[in-house]
Amino acid sequence: MRAGRPGLPRSLGNRLFLILFAGLVCAQVLSFAVMLLERDQSARAMMLTTLQRDVAVAVALLDRLPPAERPAWLPLLDRPTYRFALDAGASGEAALTARQQVIADEIRTALAPHFAVRFDAVPGGPERLQGHVVLSDGAALTIVVRPAARPVASWLPVALAVQLLVLLGCVWLAVRLAVRPLTRFADAADGLEPGRPARRFAEAGPDEVARAARAFNAMQERIARHLDERVRILAAISHDLQTPITRMRLRVETGVEGPEQERLLGDLDGIEALVREGIAYARSVHGDVEPPTRLDLRAFIESLAFDYQDTGRDVAVSALPDVTTATRPQALRRILTNLIDNALRYAGRAELRVEAGEGRIAVSVLDRGPGIPADKLDAVRLPFVRLEESRSRDTGGTGLGLAIADQLASAIGGRLTLSNRAGGGLDATITLR
Repeated sequence: MRAGRPGLPRSLGNRLFLILFAGLVCAQVLSFAVMLLERDQSARAMMLTTLQRDVAVAVALLDRLPPAERPAWLPLLDRPTYRFALDAGASGEAALTARQQVIADEIRTALAPHFAVRFDAVPGGPERLQGHVVLSDGAALTIVVRPAARPVASWLPVALAVQLLVLLGCVWLAVRLAVRPLTRFADAADGLEPGRPARRFAEAGPDEVARAARAFNAMQERIARHLDERVRILAAISHDLQTPITRMRLRVETGVEGPEQERLLGDLDGIEALVREGIAYARSVHGDVEPPTRLDLRAFIESLAFDYQDTGRDVAVSALPDVTTATRPQALRRILTNLIDNALRYAGRAELRVEAGEGRIAVSVLDRGPGIPADKLDAVRLPFVRLEESRSRDTGGTGLGLAIADQLASAIGGRLTLSNRAGGGLDATITLR
């Protein structure tokens, strides 16, 4: 099985959700960054424009006021981002940052050519810039500028969080709507079993889904027709062979007695067994025609085991709880008979065990025979498949016993599983729900 890329979820829905959500988050972050940049540029332009106009007016006003009246006007001229001081200011550094240089150029332009301005930066935080001006009467005036931070509203992070939650819900809904038809297709394909009535896939939804549903339903019908045709051919051939086989047997039995007659009769017995199994397999495809009835499984299994024990067969029951279930008795009997015969043929002994719990019932037929190679456990359930290594033709069998059991198990709504036992032998379990 090919592994997915490291770091990516295995589920298609999770992958789509991760990709779409990551893309939307990146787009949201980019939009937020562009918005902050635009707001910063707009605020800076507005601040510089206001600073240029107001500083020019304030300096001209202070220059024309008598020195005694100037201190009273300073509070009226202060702004959140700058203020005026009638002194030489604090000691500063001549080196300015790029942002401070832009502000200095704006103030210098506003005061030129009437006033010369010298700028320096005040060390330490917060960021401050000083502009030193000498008024016409020789008084010192200092313009202290405190550049404002980027204006971000307090409710903006909350709005962004709500927006991300909305995006999360939309992405989840979109992925769910996109992946749900695939899940339904997978469930419908898992439920496609030979011999069971095909459940039609709902031909609704978007055009692509409806078209795929129509194609899936048509495929189910073609498969059902093909299987039905093959089974009918097998049943017809097996049935038609019975008459010539009977005539051949009569001729052989009325012929000359001897070793040759015995060999021919043995061959005819084998052919008749094959024909009977072929007819049984054809009928097993339509095993659901028997009406289901309420069945006491304990009494049913005991009766089956006693029938074998009465004929001298070694069939034991190891676990048998009191369980009742609704199933098709004749089909279940044929399944267990095939499995028990299989165990007796290759191990000489069969053990029956019933387990019930969690809404299911498991009936197991256990043996200590040669088992089945692990790579052949699925193949032996196909018609006419025999394992020459461990279960040769000389031991008998037509290769249809497990195929019939598997077919009937599907027809009654169960499932047949085969597994090798620890220490040797086979575990054949039919699970009923």
